[in-house]
Amino acid sequence: MTTLALEVKANPGGFGAEVTGVDLSRPLPPPVLDAVKAAFARHAVLWFPDQPLTHDQLEAFTLQWGEYGWDPYVAPLADRPHILEVRRDASETTTVFGGFWHSDWSFQATPPAITILHAKVIPPVGGDTLYADGCRAWEALSPAFQAMIAPLRAVHSAGRPYGSAGFYAKEAGRTGMKILPSAEAEKTYVHPLVRIHPATGRKALFVNPVYTLSVDGFSEAESAALLGFLFKHMTEDRFVFRHAWAANMLTMWDNRCCMHNATGGYDGHTRILHRTTVAGDAPRAAADAA
Repeated sequence: MTTLALEVKANPGGFGAEVTGVDLSRPLPPPVLDAVKAAFARHAVLWFPDQPLTHDQLEAFTLQWGEYGWDPYVAPLADRPHILEVRRDASETTTVFGGFWHSDWSFQATPPAITILHAKVIPPVGGDTLYADGCRAWEALSPAFQAMIAPLRAVHSAGRPYGSAGFYAKEAGRTGMKILPSAEAEKTYVHPLVRIHPATGRKALFVNPVYTLSVDGFSEAESAALLGFLFKHMTEDRFVFRHAWAANMLTMWDNRCCMHNATGGYDGHTRILHRTTVAGDAPRAAADAA
């Protein structure tokens, strides 16, 4: 396999790209892997159609990007501690897992750099994933506003969805996945509100409506006002694209610079995807790079 076969077709604006001409069932040769990593750095979301993979092959591909991330509060496959089955059975009426704007596990001290999702069973309707570009959202802010928020830090926690009194602890009827609510989820971690991407050097807004509780040092009302503005800004249509799935498609995205949101619209159909994460570093404040 050579880089000559590799084709990267980017969305308008460059956020998100389709990659063809590679076979993910086998280890990518170093030149090809380097080219795919360069494409990932440029586009933040990559999808690879027509990639049937076994568990072993999915794990091997994941490890080409780094060590596994830590995935708490959701039970993995019984014999694969690093693979989560994101499943919604046809009979379920519960909310769609991940159906709110978020960045995966931003509540951790070192949130995962990358999430990888491999489609197994895809319904004939619905189930698209929305992605929002935190870099372009940052760049679209006025210089004065950028200067004001660049030094700020935000408080993150998994408590609202996964705490002992969180959303998932109160729901009933979920059969496809086993959620593991815990008091441990109520711990808080403080991260830069604007982080610098370790690979590209670009700045990105690093807050999300699910896991970001407040702005450190701000009152509740002040936090709500600032975060409410940022959440609305980050999810404007100009920063978002809608991704449609197909069976055997592998999609990966960069949690360091984008949010995502799983949509529904497939009630009465089963949907199954397998997920891994790649470990990341502690977010570095953009203000430190100024």
